Amino acid sequence: MKVVLISRSKEKLDQVSTEIREKYKVETKVIVADFGEREDIYNGIKAGLEGLEIGVLVNNVGISYAYPEYFIDIPELEKTIDKMVNINIMSVCKMTRLVLPGMLERSKGIILNIASASGMCPTPLLTLYSATKAFVDYFSRGLDAEYKSKGIIVQSVLPYYVATKMSKIRKPTLDKPSPERYVRAALGTVGLQSQTNGYLPHALMGWVISLLPTSTAINLIMKTNKQIRARYFKKMKEK
Repeated sequence: MKVVLISRSKEKLDQVSTEIREKYKVETKVIVADFGEREDIYNGIKAGLEGLEIGVLVNNVGISYAYPEYFIDIPELEKTIDKMVNINIMSVCKMTRLVLPGMLERSKGIILNIASASGMCPTPLLTLYSATKAFVDYFSRGLDAEYKSKGIIVQSVLPYYVATKMSKIRKPTLDKPSPERYVRAALGTVGLQSQTNGYLPHALMGWVISLLPTSTAINLIMKTNKQIRARYFKKMKEK
């Protein structure tokens, strides 16, 4: 098995590449690309993948807000719109475009698109992020319906909070697992579900939310995110 890593930071890529190579004894390759840029990075990625049989694609690149905020008040709004659409939406479409033809030639392949539970229901104060993840979910499930008869598995993965840098959660808990714990659980759903929360506690949370009227769920999320926003500004004032 060979692993190709694509990201904008050469230093971090080399670090993770070395860790994977030493721990799992597999070949690795890195491709430096900034998915947030407008310029066409995908010709370079295509060249880097030349000659490789990509059996599994994980579209995991993504950005969110620094804190919950009203849409028009998001810092550097124009830049944020472009960057979030490029990273959260465009990358999924473009990377799928690059690898899917080869998978179809071999009549097998797996595409795992990491969306977010915020894409399951409109999420006020994270509205742009939520909308991009809803796109990823719909795109993934549509593709799965189109290509599952041709041997291709496309899965939409919708986690709630995981203890990562992006979520700013440092200590894992039962409902906010470590990335390692979450991934182990999520991989067990590949091939079984086209849409998954990936982790039993998250699936239970999603089920509970689905029982609520949409308006009730949106109001509850709005209240929660307003509280998180207030805590953020309070913390900023104390600095």
